[in-house]
Amino acid sequence: MNRNAQVIVVGGGIAGLTAATYTAKRGLETLLIEKNEEVGGLLNSFRREGFLFDGGVRALESAGIIKPMLADLGIDMPIVKSKVSVGIEDDIIDVESEADLALYEQQLRRMYPQSGEDITRLIAAIGKVMENMKILYGVDNPLFKNFREDREYFMRVYLPWMFKFLGLLGNIRRMSMPVESYLETIVHDASLRDIIDQHFFRNTPTFFALSYFYLYTDYFYPMGGIGTLPARLRDKFLSFGGSLLTGTKIDTVHPAQNTLIDDKGNQYRCERLIWAADLKTLYRSLDLEGIPSSQLSRIEAEKKAILEAKTAESVFTVFMGVDIPPERFKAVSHGHFFYAPSRRGMGETHRSELKGLLERWSTVSKEHVLAWLERFCRLNTYEISIPVLKDPDAAPEGKTGVIASMLFDYELVRRTKEDGWYEEFRERFEQNMIDVLSGSIWPWLKEHLMFRFSASPLSMEARVGSSGGSIVGWSFEDRIPVSSSMLGINSVVKTSMLNVLKAGQWASSPTGVPTCILTGRIAADTAVKALARR
Repeated sequence: MNRNAQVIVVGGGIAGLTAATYTAKRGLETLLIEKNEEVGGLLNSFRREGFLFDGGVRALESAGIIKPMLADLGIDMPIVKSKVSVGIEDDIIDVESEADLALYEQQLRRMYPQSGEDITRLIAAIGKVMENMKILYGVDNPLFKNFREDREYFMRVYLPWMFKFLGLLGNIRRMSMPVESYLETIVHDASLRDIIDQHFFRNTPTFFALSYFYLYTDYFYPMGGIGTLPARLRDKFLSFGGSLLTGTKIDTVHPAQNTLIDDKGNQYRCERLIWAADLKTLYRSLDLEGIPSSQLSRIEAEKKAILEAKTAESVFTVFMGVDIPPERFKAVSHGHFFYAPSRRGMGETHRSELKGLLERWSTVSKEHVLAWLERFCRLNTYEISIPVLKDPDAAPEGKTGVIASMLFDYELVRRTKEDGWYEEFRERFEQNMIDVLSGSIWPWLKEHLMFRFSASPLSMEARVGSSGGSIVGWSFEDRIPVSSSMLGINSVVKTSMLNVLKAGQWASSPTGVPTCILTGRIAADTAVKALARR
C-alpha cells in the first residue's frame, strides 16, 4: 500500500495531535500515524475493573497554553481544579492558593525546627520564583491568540507583558544551575534539602524546580481522565478532514525521497514530515541514501549527538483498587498528593549509592539490591493521584482507585530484566510501596486492597516508545542535544533535514505538556509557511 499526504505526523501524543490538528485546520492534507491503537502517548487513561486510572500525567497545568489552545480550536472539555496536598510523615497541608506558601513554611518549621534560617531563605527564594511565574504565565501564549482580531488586547495586555518577559529571562538564566547545587548555598540541613529536591529529576534547573509551588495552584483535571484531552484533539483533527492511522510503526525514513516505510512494508510519501515521536528512534531509522554530501555531515553530527545523549529518569507506578470509600481518603488529603513518609530524606540513596550499585552490578547480590530498594521506597517522595476525588465517576460506588508513583532509574530495571529476575523485582517494588503507605497515611490499605498492578520504566518504554521510559525527554545531568532557550523556541522544531521537523518532549528542554503542545503548534506553522511558498 502506498499513501501520499502533504504533511505526515508521526506520533499521536499531545505534540503530534497538536501539530496534525493545526495543519489540517489550515487545509493541508494531513496523515497522523501512531504505533499504538489509541492516541495520547503519556496522556492516557484506562479502566480496570470499573476503576479509572491515568497511565502517565496525573494533572495538567495550563501555563497560558492548554486552555487558550482549547478555546482557539473550539474544544469544550469540562475540567475541575486538581487540588494538591503536601505531606511529610503525619503533617499534611492543603495547597489551594499562592497564600498557602505560608502553610508550607509552617510545615517545614514544624518538621525541621533546628533549620529556621534555612527555611527563611528557602521560602524567600520560592516566593521570588512565584512572582516570576506570574509574569511567565501572565498572558495567553501569543500563538493561540489572534491579535488581528483583538488589537486592543495586544496593546493593553500583551505589549506591556512582553517587556516584563524579556526582563524575566535574565532571572531564569541566573537560576539555571542544578537545584541541588543552588540549595546547598541556602540550605545547610541535608535532610531539608532532600525533602525539597528529591522528587525532581536530577539536576533540574533551579528556576523550574522552585516553580513547583506555583504550579500546584494551576493544576486542573479533565472530567473522564487525562485521556480526555488527546481524545478531544483527535476528534477535532478528524473534523478538519485529517486522516488517522493507528497500530502502525514507522521503521524507515528516507529524507531525500520524502518517504517512510512502516513495519508491514507500506510506503508513505509527504512534502513535510513532523516527527513527534521518540527522537532516537527517528535517527536510528534514517536511510540517508541520496542526501547531498553538503548536508550529510550535518545530519550525521546531529544523529551522533542525539543517539549519545542521556535520557531523564523514568517512573515506577503502582495502580490499586481499594475497597474503601473516597471519603476516607479525602479525610487525609486532596486527590493529588505529594507525600514523603520520612523527614530524613534520601541522602545518597538515589545518587552515589545507586551509581555504586550499577558500577558493581556483576558482584552485587540480589539481596543487596532489594535491601537498597526497600530503603529507597521508605525515604522517597511519592506522587499520589486519587482520580475519584476529582471525578466521581472514576471508581465504583464506595470504592477508590489509587495511583502511587516515584521517579526511578531505567538502567537498574533493565539489568534485572537482563539477569532474569525482573518480575521478582517489580513485585517487591509494589509491595514495598504498599507497605510504606500502609504504615503511614493509610493504615487500612493492605486489608482492603482489591487488586494491584504496576508500570515500570521498561513497560513505559514498550508502550509509549520513549527511550529509557523517559517522561520528560533529556536528562539534565549531561549535555542536552536540543535547544533550551526560550527566545529560540520558534527554531527548536528544525532538524538538519530540510523537510523534516520535530516536536514534543525531545524537541526542547526543559519540557512538559504545555511545551509539547507549543512545539507541535510551531511545527505546524513552520510546515504551513513552507508549503505556502511553493
